[in-house]
Amino acid sequence: SMAEGAGAGPRLAELLAAGRRLWEEVETGAEPSSGAPAVQDKVRQGLEALQRAAAMVAQLDLFSENEELEEIASADLKYLLLPALLGALTLKQVDLSRRLEHLESARAHFWRFLKLCRSYRLGSFHLPPAAASPPAEEDAGSPSPGGPAASQPSLVAMASSRQAKIERYKQKKELENRLASMRTFVESGQADEDQIREFYILQIQKWINTSLEEIESIDQEMVILRSRGTAKQPSAPPHGTSRQVRAPLKPFILTRDAAQAKVFGAGYPGLPTMTVDDWYEQRRRQGVVSGQSVPQRAPGITDEELQKQQQEKKEEEEDEEALQKARNWDDWKDTHPRGYGNRQNVG
Repeated sequence: SMAEGAGAGPRLAELLAAGRRLWEEVETGAEPSSGAPAVQDKVRQGLEALQRAAAMVAQLDLFSENEELEEIASADLKYLLLPALLGALTLKQVDLSRRLEHLESARAHFWRFLKLCRSYRLGSFHLPPAAASPPAEEDAGSPSPGGPAASQPSLVAMASSRQAKIERYKQKKELENRLASMRTFVESGQADEDQIREFYILQIQKWINTSLEEIESIDQEMVILRSRGTAKQPSAPPHGTSRQVRAPLKPFILTRDAAQAKVFGAGYPGLPTMTVDDWYEQRRRQGVVSGQSVPQRAPGITDEELQKQQQEKKEEEEDEEALQKARNWDDWKDTHPRGYGNRQNVG
């Protein structure tokens, strides 16, 4: 293959293998927290290896938009996965102050991967827009086109995207089963070129599904982060009052129980999961959820500030409620097949 011909083969292959191994270790890791230093070290090393590999692939000009899939050497097919792996590892970074930047960068990697797959006609899918459009700021106050109303998905669109999701899920399961049964065969060196080729193409198709899902959840998280960013920054409290400042809520997935937490954790590697009980416990420790809903007035706090605190609490609850509604809808969709409730045409 061309890569080997350029004398970069083994080194390039090693970089990809190392980056990929590190990603798999982080993804299936036993560490309870993705923020653990050991895990974040792996994330950094993995990103470094994959970035060096990607730079070499670009230098070697391995792939081009106007080339046919058949023209790619079987041994080089695996390098198509680089941007997808880069996107996945980018999401594993935990620095919250740079979360938006990481989301944008991960999205760009996934998008580049999808665009490349499109040009080689690997899989049929709609390419999402190149960048996540931030909500238009100038007309935020009016419900003009492009205002909040325009961004509400229609029920029809939701139903069809639900159908697409079910299809994607089925395909994904099928792909994973086929990959699992081929993996040992390919890795033991018994596979012939056609089988190796099929194995890589299946992997690419699996990552197409993953990339589409990740872009969707990245876009949702960006909307939440951006709306938080545009919300009024609380002004510093007047001198002499020590108002307890609460840490901002990290994005996470709220689940009913531990079993569900496992399932959701697998699908959204970027977000920790938390059961409802955990959540209450955590909020209780932070002194948020208590028996009284009436805010306790700390000494030296003015009426105006108390009002502001109540307003902030209300906004946060509304945020939380919107999130919960979206989750309940998702839960409902997961347990009710499409067409549930259409009973007129039975028998």
